[in-house]
Amino acid sequence: MPELTFRDATFSDVETLVGLIESAYRGDVSRAGWTTEADLLAGQRTDPEGVREVITAPGSRLLVVERAGEIVACCQLQKREAYVYFGMFSVSPQLQGAGVGKTVIAEAERIAREWGAEEIRMTVIRQREDLIAFYERRGFGRTGRFEPFPYGDERFGLPLRDDLEFAELAKAL
Repeated sequence: MPELTFRDATFSDVETLVGLIESAYRGDVSRAGWTTEADLLAGQRTDPEGVREVITAPGSRLLVVERAGEIVACCQLQKREAYVYFGMFSVSPQLQGAGVGKTVIAEAERIAREWGAEEIRMTVIRQREDLIAFYERRGFGRTGRFEPFPYGDERFGLPLRDDLEFAELAKAL
């Protein structure tokens, strides 16, 4: 596999990133990978405005991952007190299972340590046991904290179930 390169997202990347994020989680195209949420949520995962907000948020970076000049993955890193929040993590469905995700997580952890963070945290839909298990194999643990799913806000999708919530995961650095 060609080498992965990392850089910060720019506004010119927004449309490509929206497409990548949608392809990793929503609709039939997401079923090519294993991170699909298509059985839990319909509608969008994000939109151009949401991606631009992450790019411009204070203390935030939207890390773009390229292979041979093509954007194949991304993740959000945001400094919050003594920890870094890890979100918007997406890998092209065609490359899921090829080690790209592990490499991106390692780079995110490196950056978080560089920022002086003691911990990296994320939220995952609680019902995504396969995804939570992936993170647990990478040293993340369940904190026991949960956040409600934003029902009624279509920017986050159209729930196909009424019991969705986010579980918080954390890893000490």
